[in-house]
Amino acid sequence: MSHAPLGLLFDLDGTLVDTAPDLARATNALRAHHGLDALPFEVIRAQVSNGGSALVTLALGLEATHPEHATARAFLLDSYARDVAAESRLFPGLEPLLATWSQPPRAWGIVTNKPRAYAAPLIEALGLTPGALLCVDDLPVRKPAPEPLWAAAQRLGLSAEQCWYIGDHVRDMQAAQAAGMVAIAVGYGYIDEAEDRHSWRADRWFEHPQELTAALIDLVGSPR
Repeated sequence: MSHAPLGLLFDLDGTLVDTAPDLARATNALRAHHGLDALPFEVIRAQVSNGGSALVTLALGLEATHPEHATARAFLLDSYARDVAAESRLFPGLEPLLATWSQPPRAWGIVTNKPRAYAAPLIEALGLTPGALLCVDDLPVRKPAPEPLWAAAQRLGLSAEQCWYIGDHVRDMQAAQAAGMVAIAVGYGYIDEAEDRHSWRADRWFEHPQELTAALIDLVGSPR
């Protein structure tokens, strides 16, 4: 890991963008619709990386097999879609990292299990310009399968070995390892307190976005 990668690929929610406030708003809108009090933000935040179905289960106690789950999930996602970027923001400290990796020959992209219908408007609203965006509905397989990471690297004109993948979930590390990329885990993301995160077999951990940015920019200045 002594050389800087040419390509950086990011998970979206909890790694690149702090989307939890808007997803928490939608989750509590679902609870309010059912006459329930709002859940604490931190409780919802820990489940954001697990997707809409997990948020429905958290909000109403309905497992994915429950006959009312699909209707509840549609309500939650409709609430979210009304404004995917009301409060969502790039994690503070990542701006210089993206600026550096926006200069050829370097490039950066996003590989997410978020549907394109929500990911694309979010990225546009925040003014982000990734060289590649792979969403959950772009391929027949999703992370932790390596194919989305390979497709993103190809769109950047790079090999897997030239890329690092950065994420806040064990499946991100599994996908990176399967793809032959350096697996970078971030501790500032949406991680459940019960999760044994240090069992993820990441190549390296960064606890803060500023730490990630500083380390990578330092590598750019290192002799090759």
